[in-house]
Amino acid sequence: MIFVGIDIAKLNHYAAVISSDGVVLTEPFEFTNDGDGFKRLSSELSDYAPEPVIIGLESTAHYGDNLVRYLVANDYKVCVLNPIQTSSRRKNRIRKTKTDKVDAVVIAETVMMQRFRRFVTFYDLDLMDLKTLGRFRQKSIKQRTRLKIQLTSYVDQVFPELQYFFKSGLHQKSVYALLKEAPTPKDIASVHMTHLSHLLKASSHGRFDKETARQLRVLAQKSVGNSDSTVSIQITQTISQIELLDSQIDKVEAEMTDIMKFNDSVIMTIPGIGYINGGMILGEIGDIHRFSKPHQLLAYAGLDPSVRQSGSFNAKRTRMSKRGSKVLRYALVNAAHNVVKNNATFKAYYDKKMAEGRTHYNALGHCAGKLVRVIWKMMTDDIDFNLD
Repeated sequence: MIFVGIDIAKLNHYAAVISSDGVVLTEPFEFTNDGDGFKRLSSELSDYAPEPVIIGLESTAHYGDNLVRYLVANDYKVCVLNPIQTSSRRKNRIRKTKTDKVDAVVIAETVMMQRFRRFVTFYDLDLMDLKTLGRFRQKSIKQRTRLKIQLTSYVDQVFPELQYFFKSGLHQKSVYALLKEAPTPKDIASVHMTHLSHLLKASSHGRFDKETARQLRVLAQKSVGNSDSTVSIQITQTISQIELLDSQIDKVEAEMTDIMKFNDSVIMTIPGIGYINGGMILGEIGDIHRFSKPHQLLAYAGLDPSVRQSGSFNAKRTRMSKRGSKVLRYALVNAAHNVVKNNATFKAYYDKKMAEGRTHYNALGHCAGKLVRVIWKMMTDDIDFNLD
């Protein structure tokens, strides 16, 4: 059996090949992080066919993702190692040396010494995609939230009465359509009544009628806002950015939904978990077998209780640690909220925590912790949701 260690970098990688006896068969060589470099690696490895080849590389941000996808697509057996594993082996070497060439050999030796190896599959690649998409979605939502806050401040300057006129607030399609065409009270007051009525009716799907348009026009005529063109430009541009983010988020969610439908995960049998929340949870967890016990997954999500102890004092009630993956914690708490609405057992558990004097979010945190244990059990045993 042949073992290959690859040291990942941004522009160039180093690979070394050793035998099952630890003998270096191919000295570390450099190859570029592009198509030509990947082909060179395949050419070097083809010399050892039909001998089984196992490739190992460290988990280093996103720099090795393309290489992993290439190798898996070409039917290579690939192991992604925790850098802690290679670090401990590196420390055991007699000479204190750390170079890309040495690291490639160390990685190959680490793979060779592993008793239990888990190879990357196409399902793992889907999980990587879910993780990337889920985190991009969260960033986009945060950007959109900031823009909505900015838009509110701009409208407060130009037309402060507007946000109280619409019961559902400023952030709806009909208001955006109005402000894009007439961003100031002066502009709204000058719009012909027939056009204003049609604009509101079409953008709200008939919810706002001609009477609403008439009242709005009267309000605009009486407004104390500042019809400054500089602020009106900021309003129209901010709305365009919000709408762009809306379309991006929709595309991300559609892609996540397609991946979830294709893989048909067991966690989708939990009532209340949808494709988006489920996708974020699976993407952040990755390989469930990394967690030998549910409390490890709980700690990774930051839902485990923090510890406060000094001398004989030991706090009975503490806050959650909030360490680990923020995205996973958000998705689990959000999922727990929906599961409580759809499952009697979780609802009873939530009510019990509320009866103990917990706050709403504290009780949801406990439900999220219970949900983590259920998810770990389901995924490790590959069983559908059942609390009976």
